[in-house]
Amino acid sequence: MKSKCLSLLHVISVFSLVVCIGPSGFARHDLPDVRTQEQAKPKISDAEAKGAEAINAAPDAAAKLAAAGEFLKKYPKSTLRQQIASYVAGEIAKVADATQKLALAEGFQKVFKEGKEVEELQLVTLDAYLSLKRVDDAFAHAALILAKEPENVAVMSHLALVGTEEAKRQNAKYVPVSLQYGLKSIELIEANKKPANLDDARWESQKAMLPLLYLNMGILSLVNSNPVEAKARFEKASVLNPAEPTSYALLGNIVDDEYQQLALSHRAMPAGKEKEETLKKATELMDKAIDLYARALGASAGKPAHKPLEDRLLQVITPYYKYRHNGSTDGLQQLIDKYKTPATP
Repeated sequence: MKSKCLSLLHVISVFSLVVCIGPSGFARHDLPDVRTQEQAKPKISDAEAKGAEAINAAPDAAAKLAAAGEFLKKYPKSTLRQQIASYVAGEIAKVADATQKLALAEGFQKVFKEGKEVEELQLVTLDAYLSLKRVDDAFAHAALILAKEPENVAVMSHLALVGTEEAKRQNAKYVPVSLQYGLKSIELIEANKKPANLDDARWESQKAMLPLLYLNMGILSLVNSNPVEAKARFEKASVLNPAEPTSYALLGNIVDDEYQQLALSHRAMPAGKEKEETLKKATELMDKAIDLYARALGASAGKPAHKPLEDRLLQVITPYYKYRHNGSTDGLQQLIDKYKTPATP
């Protein structure tokens, strides 16, 4: 069963089930400029105020980091330290080039070395690792973050999806920890346990990942040779997002395997009532697999990214449908059409 399911996963891996994990994955709020003397409490010197203004005026993240370094050499005990760290971290987070972002993050840690200051760049560094496909570094860095923030659902959910993508590429190294992160994320989202550092809009975006998390945890269950768990998770994903074809395709694959096993048992049985009942159950499973494959085809219709999946499913569903309809495919397209996602006005 595992080899057959992984064969379908190979087809699915042509397109990605992961949401964008670029800079938007760990979005930061825009931070104001470093506060100057008139705004700051307690009061700061005129020299410090000018130093802060120099950071604000620097043209880019690298220049702001350099200006911050000069500021801290002169005023290591400044009451603006944490504000400057937050501001510069926010500017580094906006850098589009991941290699440059990571270099700046490493430079940041040479300038800002106190605990709270270093924490400002943790998500930015993780974002850069993910963008650069440095998966080992990303998981190691995420573990450091989660050691201090064990309910950081944004970090856990994204790493769970990354681990699933690796599993689809036949790298099972991160399957156990990805399952752990994904299931914990599902638990927190379903309990509506919003982290204090997320505003309502970002929390809603996080909750919207729930069907994707169930789908990915189902895939990891398949990789772990646990079709029972996988089936339950795919069923949940299909309820939460009926327009996603992958859950139906993988559910159909599991039911198809159940049919194949029952068909083998049927062929080995002597004639009699038990054999007849087994044939009936096998036929019901075949019909269920046909229906699930049709749902997947309907949901994938008109989506170019899912074309490889469509082609594969048509190869599977057609002989089954013909077997159940006297060698004819009449009505198959109508069955698929029934499950097409309605066009959005």
